Amino acid sequence: MDEGRLVAGRYRLRTRLGAGAMGVVWQAFDERLGRVVALKRLVVPEGVPTADAVARAAREGRIAARVQHPNAVTVHDVVEDDGRPVLVMEYVPARTLADVGVLPPDAVARIGAQVASALAAAHAAGVVHRDVKPANVLITADGTAKIGDFGIARAVGDVAVTRTGLLAGTPAYLSPEVARGAEPGPASDVFALGATLYAAVEGRPPFGDGDNAIALLHTVAAGRFDPPRNAGPLTGVLLEALRTDPATRPDMARLAELLRSPAPAPAPALAPAPGPALAPAPAPAATRLDLAVPRSPSPPSSSRRRAVLVGAAVLVVAGSTLAALATTRDGGTATGGATSSSGATTTTTTTAAAEVTAERLRQAVTDYYALLPDDTAGAWEVLGPRMREQGPREYAKAWHGVRDLVVTAGPEATGPDAVTVGLEFTNGDDERIAETRGLALVVVDGVPLVDAEEVLSSDRVGEEEGDDEGDRGERGR
Repeated sequence: MDEGRLVAGRYRLRTRLGAGAMGVVWQAFDERLGRVVALKRLVVPEGVPTADAVARAAREGRIAARVQHPNAVTVHDVVEDDGRPVLVMEYVPARTLADVGVLPPDAVARIGAQVASALAAAHAAGVVHRDVKPANVLITADGTAKIGDFGIARAVGDVAVTRTGLLAGTPAYLSPEVARGAEPGPASDVFALGATLYAAVEGRPPFGDGDNAIALLHTVAAGRFDPPRNAGPLTGVLLEALRTDPATRPDMARLAELLRSPAPAPAPALAPAPGPALAPAPAPAATRLDLAVPRSPSPPSSSRRRAVLVGAAVLVVAGSTLAALATTRDGGTATGGATSSSGATTTTTTTAAAEVTAERLRQAVTDYYALLPDDTAGAWEVLGPRMREQGPREYAKAWHGVRDLVVTAGPEATGPDAVTVGLEFTNGDDERIAETRGLALVVVDGVPLVDAEEVLSSDRVGEEEGDDEGDRGERGR
């Protein structure tokens, strides 16, 4: 796979993101649907016929595509390239949990609650992940945790005893019953998530991570590990998830509840890894994760500051909008003044967006950005009263010079009236910018409208420090 090459007649390769035991990951552009995606070309294990690997990957891809959750990486397609199976997935600019390092218990609980929620949805859909580990947990710029690679372990024969009797992959996060040869099930995912969170708070998996995979497999099978020392209030939850007998573990939905209560206190924001759209989220939210800062990002250049200000005119009202929305989240109403395109002021009654479905919120944001940047007049018609306070001329001016805008991630509903979306566009300085934006919505006469738009992170595309390899670079999973 080479940069610029077209895969399966529609996916144009852009940037190699990294390589790991399971394959090579690329950022690509879907020329048919006009969106950025991640392509993972899977490694076919020795002794497995290529046709079998492609068919297996297609089957597992179809199963994984049943999982639709804001905390799970979406699988779009499975294609063949030069005889190798290639997964087409949602592109997620993110760092893996393995990259982040040791975290405080409250931060680990926030990660775990989100991942457990996604895995609970997968289990409800009849999907078992089979390979939950830190390298498969992604942390986005706004602190959202996403679990990726559903079913891929089985598709390529990883983390299992192969037909030749040799162990493929590390058993560090396997459950004891799987290490003893049992088929993975929902309870084994619970154990694997517990082991993943144990490693995040302790700095190593519960059974260690030695080089001798066979010896480690025997240790896992015995179920013996040292209780966590640094988990604090998480200790009891981790021990519940890491019970040797799978019948005594909580199910994934219950584990999510245990991780959410008591709610951890906020902590400092996560600093980004080098790459597009990776910057600390400015404020905590229900689905955000605040982590200790492992490194300081370089100060933005003047052109980068201009990129952040592309939508500055529409952002000045965000704080007051969110404050106003806070008074309506229990189903109340708020009255605001809306300025029409003719300059006349009308009175509208708005209600919190909580009364509409998450799908309608996502669709409203999708429709909004489909109009931009060319049709600002059309976009004006789907703005809420607070956004309209600036007037249509200033709103159009904020989008002047922006071109080639595409949605790269989401939109995802992150609350009853909030949506996060990833964008790429070219600004007036001919710089390609990647941004994560948070939008607040209100309902006017039953229609969800964009009432605040806030830039959560902004960076120039391709502004990276070196070419990260290995699992560190697998940001597209």
